[in-house]
Amino acid sequence: MDRRTIIKQISLITGAAFVGGELFVQTGCKADKTDQASSLLTTQQVSLLDEIGETILPQTATPGAKEVGIGQFMQKMITDCYSKEQQSVFLAGVETIKADFKKKYSTTFEKGSPDQREEFLNAINAEMVKYNKDKKQEDADHYFTMIKQLTILGYFTSEAGATKELRYEAVPGRYDGAYPYKKGDKAWAT
Repeated sequence: MDRRTIIKQISLITGAAFVGGELFVQTGCKADKTDQASSLLTTQQVSLLDEIGETILPQTATPGAKEVGIGQFMQKMITDCYSKEQQSVFLAGVETIKADFKKKYSTTFEKGSPDQREEFLNAINAEMVKYNKDKKQEDADHYFTMIKQLTILGYFTSEAGATKELRYEAVPGRYDGAYPYKKGDKAWAT
């Protein structure tokens, strides 16, 4: 089973709880800001997030995270919907990824090979799992948890994710709890 299938199944099973539903309940989204000066990420950081997202959900027969503009999506979400503490953790994490990758591979994440990127993110993921295991309730989320959640949320709510990865019907029919399922069918987007 490939990584994209596993992530899709996990996100469908756990739903909003996986994507940080408390984010919207506790803080809500702020008013729309059209002033670009108010965004927290630089153009280089958005580009880095595109590449990180593409490593998590790479292009296959369907578009990858970079093609759906995952970096811009993350920028909008952290700017408008994250608390100051969450923003600080996220921004520090992006800078950590940038610096640690350069230190380990003597190149930028964007110029690193796919194998280097995957190896590097797998190591961060292992660190995140350990952090989450030992985390107290009042501790902030690990930055990579936020990046992964936003990647999944952004991808599967994008047009490409909802229509090419999931089955999409603009106006669904009546509810049918006994609708036949065939192994391998895509999950419904609506």
